[in-house]
Amino acid sequence: MSDNTTAGDVLNRLSAEGVSIWLDDLSRERLRTGNLADLVKSKDVVGVTTNPTIFQKALSKGDAYDEQVADLGLRKVSVDEAIRALTAADVRAACDVLRGAYDRSNGVDGRVSIEVDPRLAHDTDTTVAEARALWWLVDRPNLFIKIPATVEGLPAIAQVLSEGISVNVTLIFGIERYGAVMDAFLDGVERAVAAGRDVTDLASVASFFVSRVDTEIDARLDKIGTDEATALRGQAAIANARLAYEAYEKVFASDRWNALAAAGAKPQRPLWASTGVKDPAYDDTRYVLDLVAPGIVNTMPEATLDAVADHGVLRGDTIRGTYDGARATLAALDAIGISYDEVIELLEVEGVDKFEVSWQELLDSTQAELAKGQR
Repeated sequence: MSDNTTAGDVLNRLSAEGVSIWLDDLSRERLRTGNLADLVKSKDVVGVTTNPTIFQKALSKGDAYDEQVADLGLRKVSVDEAIRALTAADVRAACDVLRGAYDRSNGVDGRVSIEVDPRLAHDTDTTVAEARALWWLVDRPNLFIKIPATVEGLPAIAQVLSEGISVNVTLIFGIERYGAVMDAFLDGVERAVAAGRDVTDLASVASFFVSRVDTEIDARLDKIGTDEATALRGQAAIANARLAYEAYEKVFASDRWNALAAAGAKPQRPLWASTGVKDPAYDDTRYVLDLVAPGIVNTMPEATLDAVADHGVLRGDTIRGTYDGARATLAALDAIGISYDEVIELLEVEGVDKFEVSWQELLDSTQAELAKGQR
């Protein structure tokens, strides 16, 4: 970054390109110290995403949760209810911090996400019930309920949207499943409109995971080991996300969508998730600056946010006009024996499994703390 360019300049210009900057992290410590509010003021942060791994890490550090955990233990609540209470309290407070961004953007930004229990990823009815409970418990209009884009999650997404509950669809890896997610969104909003609901505040994002695609495909390319394979390293994830944006452009220019827009509905925006760079050989801003286009969200770990602010070089819109090249990249991967469909299926299974592991760790650590207050 040049001497006369500040962090705010880079992030302000990124926002001006149509990218909403969200933070992929939350903890009570951030809330208690005012750190989240500072990021909103100084680094253009207009939203927050959470997941089971983030909460597991937050609850395992420091003493910020000790008093509430002690009270929950004395009341002898179940560990599941304790986790709901702990995480909902953080998300509710974050919603309040982001309320200004929500109001200024007419409900587009200022959103904070809380995820349904990942063990419900393949249980449609219980996912719906959990989404309703979390929506009631947090009780903020700028909340998003996160529901995974599993086959069983799709009808749950449509159902809760039809009831007026805003949704962050998570764990999307492939183009075909993303198409099904957008269809579920349209179905849910159509049902809400048919029921006479006011849909002007109903919102959704579709969280398309980026870096994990490169991690898996690069490992396969390294095993192949040819010059041709090496030349394809680090290209798959960005190509995949760019083609997702192409699919988004088509759906949200359709007659089906236009009818909903006329009723006041907001489009479901693509959200780039998993944007922290895992391979140190790559530029640490690539999953932000190579995926710039109007109408998207990029949720970043704080390290990635800081990297973009410090040395990010904006090149304008880096998505539109790249679609043929992106298709050529995926075709080249297929030609050397890497199955796109196999990779995407594996990543979805692993994504759910990883969140289940983090949730179990969260259950175990919370149960141990509750036990102290129940003695």
